[in-house]
Amino acid sequence: MINVGQKFPEFSKTAVVSLEKGKEFETITSDSLVNEDNQWTTIFWWPKDFTFVCPTEIAEFNKNYGEFRDRNTTLIGASTDSEFVHLAWRNDHDDLRGLKFPMLADTSKSLAEALDILEPNEKIAYRATFIIDPQGIVRWASVNDLNVGRNVKEVLRVLDALQTDELCPCNWEKGQETLTA
Repeated sequence: MINVGQKFPEFSKTAVVSLEKGKEFETITSDSLVNEDNQWTTIFWWPKDFTFVCPTEIAEFNKNYGEFRDRNTTLIGASTDSEFVHLAWRNDHDDLRGLKFPMLADTSKSLAEALDILEPNEKIAYRATFIIDPQGIVRWASVNDLNVGRNVKEVLRVLDALQTDELCPCNWEKGQETLTA
């Protein structure tokens, strides 16, 4: 798997960004991850659309979208399903219709492969999460097995800690004291 401290791989992928006819799709590239606005990025992967654990995670990230925005962080969801499958799933699933973040389609699996997060038998993405700083460098990476959903509050806690750029002790939460060396 790609390591902390490495540059996030280059990519150009189609994403579902809307349910409005004619405005459903947009191209997202790795160039948007490097910016001068001090914008961070959190990108999370799920194995398959039209499954059971995945929509619970996607809905929870969406529920916390404002928390990511308040932390100057772009949120992107991704899987190896196509943009058309993403769109059909959003239209079909009550919890996904109002998504505020893009659903990236990595149909070639090239990005998942570059991240080394493909499950070896089915070639679907593990439940991987990456926090990327404004220079496009991976600052945190986490992977769950296919059957276990992740904890969105923990992603936010780690993001808060990274954004302090200070030493944060075990179980540190925003507002608590950091450590001095």
